[in-house]
Amino acid sequence: MKLYCAPGTCALGIHILLEEIAEPYEVHKVSFAEKEQYGAAFKAINPKSKVPTLVRDDGSVLTEFPAIALWLGLTHPAVKLLPEDADGRVRALEMTDYVVATVHMQGFSRIFRPERYSPTASDGATVVAQGREIVEAAFALISERLGDRPYLGGSYSIADAALFYVEYWAVERVKIALPANCQRHFQSMKARPAVQRALAAEGLE
Repeated sequence: MKLYCAPGTCALGIHILLEEIAEPYEVHKVSFAEKEQYGAAFKAINPKSKVPTLVRDDGSVLTEFPAIALWLGLTHPAVKLLPEDADGRVRALEMTDYVVATVHMQGFSRIFRPERYSPTASDGATVVAQGREIVEAAFALISERLGDRPYLGGSYSIADAALFYVEYWAVERVKIALPANCQRHFQSMKARPAVQRALAAEGLE
């Protein structure tokens, strides 16, 4: 397998899952600074110009965080990245999608790229504030879902890798204070060897 990622992006969550699986894989760091994602070589692999992108051993390509995470969980059952019961699995996917579609795409996208949501630069601060409101409300909901459990579903799953990357953005990039349960989850994730290896590989620790 070969993971195309950019350090510190949402692809960090997939990087973590690959480290949890502990099978051989390659990493190609896509240079966003040089706009490599829009170049012909990368677009031939993923015309969406997005990371994460995973090239599987048979040469086929998977894109989109929830799809890649679900495939890794389904094809590596011994690692237990997904709950064994149907309800547990759909709950893991539910939270993964919520993190990606709402916390990331609705909240942090406004914070990082306000120009995408406003026709005038003068509205940028308002857009960023809206993004922070979305992120903070989402973390409050997730914190309630976590309760005193170590992981979102009680046991570790793909949803926790997704949650970690937005927690990382909150703590390390935007300086948003996490609710207590999310802060505890963030620290528990940072203590996992797979997370430490992924962070180190991306130059984030």
